[in-house]
Amino acid sequence: MDLIGHNGGPSLEPGLAWRAHCWTAARARLLPVLPIEVVRMRVKRARDLGLEYKTYASVRAATGHDLVAFLFSSNALRLVRGRVEIAPDQAEKLLAMDCTRIGLATAPLQPEAMARNVALQAAHAAPFALASFAETRDVLRKALGKLPSDRVLLVGDLPLERDWCAAGRLAGYLPAAQFFAPA
Repeated sequence: MDLIGHNGGPSLEPGLAWRAHCWTAARARLLPVLPIEVVRMRVKRARDLGLEYKTYASVRAATGHDLVAFLFSSNALRLVRGRVEIAPDQAEKLLAMDCTRIGLATAPLQPEAMARNVALQAAHAAPFALASFAETRDVLRKALGKLPSDRVLLVGDLPLERDWCAAGRLAGYLPAAQFFAPA
């Protein structure tokens, strides 16, 4: 006797090894095999962006696009309590990146103070902590200008900043500790 909701297919109890083999084979057929030249080019691009290849590849796989810009929260850059200069090691890493670098100044830090850093090409006010989803989206859209949001990665330091990715439809979120970790 079939239970309600049962589709009449085979039991899922026996044959775990066979099902695992079938799923592995199906996944292998689904994923493309990239030519070595493409892999080398993507490894170089990841290096140019200051990312580990695994991180770059996962963002690229999720969005289907290359990254063209990064958003950095002032918290990720440790610009807090009156400090407006980016640490020399962080500035060096930012200057080596081959993409647009935009800062998001969290209050009370002003965007003008953050923009004085040569490692950033622009700075804008970050979304207010209690802003609605729509207000957060509008603030991020203004900061990005004409950049496509799904090609921009956010580097942040607080759980609240992770939520900005959904509102801004960004490519993803990377914790500052991971981005600025020694190589």
